[in-house]
Amino acid sequence: MNTHFKDINIGLLIKQRVNELEIEPQRICNFLQCNESEVEAMFLQKDLPTDIVLRWSKLLKFDFFRIYSQHLILYSPPAKAVEVQSFSQSIKSPGLPEFRKNIYTVEVIEFILELIRTGEKTRHDIINDYHIPKTTLYRWLNKYADK
Repeated sequence: MNTHFKDINIGLLIKQRVNELEIEPQRICNFLQCNESEVEAMFLQKDLPTDIVLRWSKLLKFDFFRIYSQHLILYSPPAKAVEVQSFSQSIKSPGLPEFRKNIYTVEVIEFILELIRTGEKTRHDIINDYHIPKTTLYRWLNKYADK
């Protein structure tokens, strides 16, 4: 599933995955408890409610939420260390899990390296635009040079 993380069209991505897996419409309708026209309408939606995306993720055995996480990693403005520390201390919620922002998946690494390979962005552009540390980028370039 080739994804551009900036402009997410979840309905189109779900339809692409359904086509890849060649799932019968009746199976989808039974799982989602809806009819075929409702499924087709979902394919046309740019956004879907999270409970529906969760059900699609289970049916299609694909984490569609990760696409949104990758968007946050690549396109959210970086927070200053002091802001993050004071913010997290002021609103610590014992019920919410804490996540590290800089967890790069294989898809993100491939996306970044493809931008460099195609000449769409330079190494300097990647470091500035996506706030990826220089050492991390160079480590990726060395590690994935053969691919």
